Amino acid sequence: MRVLHTADWHLGQRFISGHERTDEHRHFLEWLVQTVREQQVEVLVVAGDVFDTGSPSNQALELYYSFLLSMRGTCCRDIVVVGGNHDSPATLNAPARLLRHLRVHVVGCVPECFEEQVLVLDDAAGQPGLVVCAVPFLRDRDVRLSVPGETAEEREARIKQGIADHYLRLSEVEQVWQLKDLGLPVLATGHLYAAGAAPSDSERTIHVGNLGQVTADHFPVVFDYVALGHLHRPQRVGGREHIRYSGSPIPLSFSEIDHPKEVLLLDFAGGKLAALQSLPVPGARRLVRFHGTLDEVTTGLTTYDNTGYQLPAWADVQIHSELTQLEVADALLAVIQALDRQQLEVLARRHFRLVKLRALGQDEEEADAPLTRSLHDFTEREVFEQRLEAEPEASRAELLRTFDELLERI
Repeated sequence: MRVLHTADWHLGQRFISGHERTDEHRHFLEWLVQTVREQQVEVLVVAGDVFDTGSPSNQALELYYSFLLSMRGTCCRDIVVVGGNHDSPATLNAPARLLRHLRVHVVGCVPECFEEQVLVLDDAAGQPGLVVCAVPFLRDRDVRLSVPGETAEEREARIKQGIADHYLRLSEVEQVWQLKDLGLPVLATGHLYAAGAAPSDSERTIHVGNLGQVTADHFPVVFDYVALGHLHRPQRVGGREHIRYSGSPIPLSFSEIDHPKEVLLLDFAGGKLAALQSLPVPGARRLVRFHGTLDEVTTGLTTYDNTGYQLPAWADVQIHSELTQLEVADALLAVIQALDRQQLEVLARRHFRLVKLRALGQDEEEADAPLTRSLHDFTEREVFEQRLEAEPEASRAELLRTFDELLERI
């Protein structure tokens, strides 16, 4: 059985200043259909965050359903889609019964019948060939009951144990272990933050997943492969080859410009994972950063070469200068207006003014030059962390956890 693992599409994402990613996502999905056809993929697994918001745009929905329709023309027999923290379970689940007739299996949230997370997929001969434990993003209500008066440490331990218990309970479902004993491989999905993994700044903090900090040891040995989503950098969990994040197929923020973008191709044989291969995803648009002095940034912008990319690059510009904001803006504006918009478009501009501070009697040359930051350079969490400096230290951790939970609910 040949399986392809992908995740974190974030269809409908609006980038800085409302720039849409539709063309990039369409390019990826067309490439994915072609790759499935060329690689003779039999099962596609999407491990959460299909959409960027719980109320995706019509364009995002059109991309999703057009992709599912295009997959009908390939050799892929089954598609498994689980919900992520960005997804609305209602939006994903609404067409689930209809899609099941097209062998598209959607699990937007933990179903009322726990065993409905267990899918048995047939091989080319029409016989059971793969067991999938389709676990979506686990919310608070899925893994624990609120306990009045519990401490932050007790709550964290309860969440971690709740996530571990969810996977353990799945591994003990009679159908799972019976088919495993008969020689079928078992694949599990998940959308969470695993301990030791490396995030980027484009992942939304998830209260349950981040507090839970599950480890590789929390996944039962009955799982031959664990297909994870949520983190946008492809990586292993705990050094285990069979527990993987596929990462996002396109860079979702400027912090991801150096991340490889890939999907994972899995081959199961003899009831276990026999081979694993990463397939690089070709990008249609490049995100680039130009940070430095005004002269360095000007040189970078004017000499940029976009050869090999179908769409104009999007640039993040950050200038360190002793000039005033107005002086830098006037100089940079002239450069930007002269750029070829078919090659490069500047989306983000920041000026960090070098302010020289010197003590009484200190020569100007001896003074340090710290960088000042404006409010828009901080995340909501960083602003709250600074506010917490005025609170008693003993209460800060609990307040920060509550703030994370509030951000997730919003």
